[in-house]
Amino acid sequence: MRSIMLATAAAAFAIAAPANADHHASGDHPADHGAKDHAMNMPLMEVLASETRAEDFGRDQYRNPMETLGFFQVEPQHTVVEYGPGGGWYTRVLAPYVAGTGQYIAVDGDTDQRSFRDAEAEAQSRSWPQRFPGIAAGWTGVDAEKIMAFESDELPEGIAGNVDRVLIFRSMHGLLNGNRADSELRNIRAMLADDGLVGVVQHRAKADQPYEMAMGTRGYLRQDDVIALFKAFGFELVDTSEVNANAADPADWEGGVWTLPPVLRYGDQDRAKYTAVGESDRMTLLFKKAD
Repeated sequence: MRSIMLATAAAAFAIAAPANADHHASGDHPADHGAKDHAMNMPLMEVLASETRAEDFGRDQYRNPMETLGFFQVEPQHTVVEYGPGGGWYTRVLAPYVAGTGQYIAVDGDTDQRSFRDAEAEAQSRSWPQRFPGIAAGWTGVDAEKIMAFESDELPEGIAGNVDRVLIFRSMHGLLNGNRADSELRNIRAMLADDGLVGVVQHRAKADQPYEMAMGTRGYLRQDDVIALFKAFGFELVDTSEVNANAADPADWEGGVWTLPPVLRYGDQDRAKYTAVGESDRMTLLFKKAD
């Protein structure tokens, strides 16, 4: 494995992420990073059962973290970037999982490419890389010194080009809505190792839905459009999975994906109907750098 750790890890036993039986076509695993002991790594099942995730358990049935990270071939010795970690649902899985012999890095978009409602909001965004390690430490119990955070265009030289996995959870519509998808995909490609992989989970529009329903303003995108976007910016599709699919979601809500749990934007109005559907239908995609 590439050595960009902030601290030296102790040795013992390796626990790899599980394989996902839901592949449409079996993709090869990246090159072995070399023999290494992993005593300090927490098994993924133990991470998922941790009390630090007690408030997250209810969403496991929709987000399927064990199967999803298995499909993305995330291993505990990897350097893993979580793009746009938001409230930290996946941070509370990823940071403890790789804390022993890997490296967790939170990455947010380039502030200079964004607009803000006021000066205070801009200041909050610009200070995020300094604040996030402490916030994530509080969420996870992982030492803040083992957590890194940067804007996408400001990765240190030792990390750029050496990231094993970049994971993008339900953020592609936001990048498109903010006209930032092109610059951010370029930044993501630059941080990825030659044998690295990008995993994407995104709310999915029906393949035959008109553009107005699938342009991202409602949170949904067509799967073929996402694949084409990545292809345009130097990526090649490795595999797809239906692990996060939800056939009960028609993906045509007037209020967008936020109609459904967990947001439930209409409150108690038709709440039982929306909770019966569950969270959105989602595509799960795996990409590599194109030659």
